[in-house]
Amino acid sequence: MPVDITPYVENLRSSLVSAAESSGEETRQAAERLGFALDSSARLAIMEAVSQAAAEITAEMPNGGVDVRLNGRDLDFLVHVAAPTPPTPPPPPAPEEVEDGNLSRITLRIPESVKAKAEERAADAGQSLNTWLVNVVRAATREGAINIDVDLSSLPFFGGGDPFGGKGRGNKRMTGWL
Repeated sequence: MPVDITPYVENLRSSLVSAAESSGEETRQAAERLGFALDSSARLAIMEAVSQAAAEITAEMPNGGVDVRLNGRDLDFLVHVAAPTPPTPPPPPAPEEVEDGNLSRITLRIPESVKAKAEERAADAGQSLNTWLVNVVRAATREGAINIDVDLSSLPFFGGGDPFGGKGRGNKRMTGWL
């Protein structure tokens, strides 16, 4: 959006001439010549003030900013807004209270590699492995829970081999609980 600053410079020149008129014709003519000489300096001062204001606005914006550009004798403003950062995912739900207060202990035998991945997921969720496993089992046994098992091999992207270098049957399936 271009902004013509000529009216502001003209107003400054007119004010200078008006102030000099009371001192006589010779002073008025000198003020008029001085006003024309100050044209570029006045434009520069206005641009510096506007640039400072744009910098302060940019500092207050969460993302993006305001740029001021000189286009001939006019100022152009460019407002750019960066894509907002995705919101932080909500913290995992607190474990539901045990209704009867009784806890059961089980022994779970799983491959070491699966345990390591489960520990990583639990750490990413900010939970202990036990709490994370309880929440996974709770989601799977919740009334109305849906077990998703989709074969992706019919999709063109996955049909000709896994582009991610996976091996075996598991690289063409998507499974989980909703």
